[in-house]
Amino acid sequence: MRALTLVALLGSLAACNPASSPPTTNAGTSGTAAVTPSPSPGGATPTGSGATPSGEGAVRVGSPAPDFTLRDLDGREVSLASLRGKRVVLEWFNPDCPFVKASHTVGSLKTLAAEATAKGVVWLAINSGGPGKQGHGVEANRAGVERYHLSHPILLDPDGAVGKRYGAKRTPQMFVVDERGVIVYQGAIDNSPDGEGQSPEGGKLVNHVAEALAALEAGKPVPVAETKPYGCTVKYAP
Repeated sequence: MRALTLVALLGSLAACNPASSPPTTNAGTSGTAAVTPSPSPGGATPTGSGATPSGEGAVRVGSPAPDFTLRDLDGREVSLASLRGKRVVLEWFNPDCPFVKASHTVGSLKTLAAEATAKGVVWLAINSGGPGKQGHGVEANRAGVERYHLSHPILLDPDGAVGKRYGAKRTPQMFVVDERGVIVYQGAIDNSPDGEGQSPEGGKLVNHVAEALAALEAGKPVPVAETKPYGCTVKYAP
């Protein structure tokens, strides 16, 4: 079947965010504007305008990623601090969000996690949805593992504490953490807010996470360190 169009995806947001039409402000579905230069892999922290986040999240590019310990779908604890020395990708996840579905079936997340983990990157999906919310619970997420052929862990954050600490607002929303435990990218997976990679802004698809990981692997600064995330709202508990 031909990939969903942007119009169809936005229409399906009635299931994703039934209380309102898709937002078009800060964390809306209107695209991914780059706003922050990256720190160098050598450890320099951005200064001047680069040290000020766009307001999309509670964390800053160039600052340490907040530690957390969450359980995966089998009840095993995963701690971010234990992964120091590795490159880590955090993906805010909701298996039933139309944008997550599009990105994992035809878009920029379809094969990226498997390709990254094959190179030694640790990829963690985090579901901060509360009880009774769309995509919440072990069984819904196990179904997502099967549906999207995932081989990386999904971590459950049912009280939303970790998501709120990071300022996660959308699914999918991405954070890339370098070997020092420093955030070097946060924002959208790519510049195609249909989730399918079919309507890239500027005409050329840019996978921001793949670009950030490639820069880290090459020992170069991440060229685009912060963008505006798009997708469904994170379904936090009241």
